[in-house]
Formats: sequence, C-alpha cells, structure tokens
Amino acid sequence: MTNKTIYLSSPHMGSKELTLVTEAFHTNWIAPVGPHIDAFEKELSSYVGGSEVAVLSSGTAAIHLSLVLLGVQEEDYVICQSMTFSASANPIRYQGAIPIFVDSEEDTWNMCPEALEKAIQGCLTGDLPGPWTGKARKPKAIIPVHLYGVPAKMKEIMAIAQKYEIPVIEDAAEAMGAHIQGKHCGTFGDFGVFSFNGNKIITTSSGGALISPSKASIAAAKHLATQARDEAPHYQHSKIGYNYRMSNVLAGIGRGQLEVLDERVRARRANFEFYRSALREIQGISFLEELPDYYANRWLSCIIVDPAKTGGVDREQLRRAMQEVAIESRPLWKPMHMQPVFENFPYFGKKVSELLFERGLCLPSGSNLSEGDLGRVVEVILSKVNP
Repeated sequence: MTNKTIYLSSPHMGSKELTLVTEAFHTNWIAPVGPHIDAFEKELSSYVGGSEVAVLSSGTAAIHLSLVLLGVQEEDYVICQSMTFSASANPIRYQGAIPIFVDSEEDTWNMCPEALEKAIQGCLTGDLPGPWTGKARKPKAIIPVHLYGVPAKMKEIMAIAQKYEIPVIEDAAEAMGAHIQGKHCGTFGDFGVFSFNGNKIITTSSGGALISPSKASIAAAKHLATQARDEAPHYQHSKIGYNYRMSNVLAGIGRGQLEVLDERVRARRANFEFYRSALREIQGISFLEELPDYYANRWLSCIIVDPAKTGGVDREQLRRAMQEVAIESRPLWKPMHMQPVFENFPYFGKKVSELLFERGLCLPSGSNLSEGDLGRVVEVILSKVNP
C-alpha cells in the first residue's frame, strides 16, 4: 500500500471560510473592494493590538510598498537579513536599491544585532566591498525577519535602529501569532508585514498585509495599491501605482482563518513538542529553543543535524529518506548572500547562516497533521540516525 503524502505545510481550512466566500458571491462583491476587506482589516487590527492595516495581494507587495513609502530609490542602501526567503530581498531590487545582507545569530537564527550595527557603520563610512567602496550613505531601512515563526531579537534591533534613526520594516510573514512579552511580531517596527500564502499558518490562498502605527502611511499604501488613482470622475494618476489590493473573496477566507489562528498556533507548537520529545535523546539532532518571554508560533519545526554526532548522517540524507516514502521536508533557507542573484552584494557576519543552511532541515509541520503522520516522520529519522 502506498503511503499518503505528508506535506511540509498544507492549507488547513476551518468551518466558516466557505460561508464567507459564498456570501461574497451572493452579494456580487468579487472585485478588490467590499465589506470583507474592511472587516478583515479591522479584525486583523484588533488581533495585533490596534495597528493600522492594509490587506494586499502578497507579503512581497507589503514589503515593496513599505520601501516606496520610505522613499527608497536607486542606489540607496537597505539592510536585510540574509537568512530568509527571497521575497524579503527582491523588493529592494525592484527599487534599484542595494541590499546589504546581515548574518544570523544562534539564539533565534534571525538578524544578528552585532552584525547589524557593523553593517550600518560600514554603510555610513563607505567601508563596503566591490563597487560600493567609499560610497558612504545612511541606510534607508532595516528588514529583520522572524524565521519559522521564532521572534527575532527586536528589543536589540529596535534600539540600534533608533540610535541611527533608521526605519524598520519587520518581516513577520512566517510569524502571525508569535509575540515577545505579549507584543505581536510585526508591531515593533515602522512597518510590519504578514503573508497569507498557501503554506502559511493561516492562508487566503494568496495574500498578505501591511501594518503600521501610522494611519497616514496605511492610507498612502492603500492608495498606491489601487493604481494610485486620483480623486476624479475620470481615470487620473499623479503617481505610479500598483495592482496590490486583496480581493473581497480572499478577504472572506482570511476572516474565517483568523478565527482559528490561535488554534492553529497551538497545533503547530504541539507538533514541535512531539518532535522534540521523540528525538531529544538522539545525538546530533537539536532544536531551536525559545528565549525567555518569547512565544513562537512554530510555523515550521526545524532540526539541526550534526553529521559528526550522527555517525555521518547529514540533513540531505534525512531529506532524501523522507522523500522516498512520500514525506516532504526541506533544507533551511539558503542565505541571500549565497544566492547567485545576490552573491555580489555586501554581507556582514560570521557565516552562522551558512552553517544553519548546511545542517538545518524543516520537518512537516501542518496544523492538520495527525499523531500518526508525525510518528512516520520520526520513524524515518530514527531509522537513519538510531538504527
């Protein structure tokens, strides 16, 4: 009998999404406007503690609009966490700006505050490699990321950003429901970004959100996201705009998903605890622990595989072993400074993210996994490292 496929992070619908989508169809609110959009933004705002919200077509769109609103232009410097998905960095290049990549630290795998400050100083003095040597400029923005739903060291990052008066775009695409001392990820910076892509902890199929304490900034974002159409009876445009607004239909899905977000977080955290309990005694397998007062949503449960302690078994051998029995797993993000498209841009750090990429593996983490599914994953790992 063929095993069913266990996916890394598949969508998990609740009971209300279909009702809300059907309502959108029955009332003919199909276009990127309508009552579900307004309601979804209000409900998101309430969930994260009152920030202003614009729901958009993707988290990438939210990062791009943040950069536009901050006036990022060609050849400006933008500091970005290196270990992340390319969507964190691509919008920097949309603007023709220069990404300055910063390494991870070991406690959270997120932006290293020490390397961040060195990167800022390098920009201010022009102590940069390649064609940017001697070109001193103050960075226009800092983009930290909350990887796999584990909060970054935002207290330290924000202190550095405020010291140098640099705005922060907080990429919380993977971190809805995560918080530090009760303050939600995405609400520390000048802008926060969420993603509702199909593999995220809650989904609108595709979609994202931009949040900010600034009402004026979010109003400007909504204007730009709807092609920057001026107030006029005809179509008139004084600025370049974008087709970045979420549709009313997808907002209906989002409203239903938001109702079960805390439940989904609990399920993902339970997955992590299952894996940790089952594998904690295995030499060469380790997990990323939470810092005090940190609450991770555990979007993906990840392990570090040290072949020096597993008898030579590395993360790629584990990944292939799972693939052979229809279990989807994935290496940690390949750092941006190692990517062909970004490898020539400046980078500050001690290669922590490179080692994490070499040894890290994301395990199936969906909130709809059964205990039997999780057991199958553990069985494969144990068969390789504890035969």
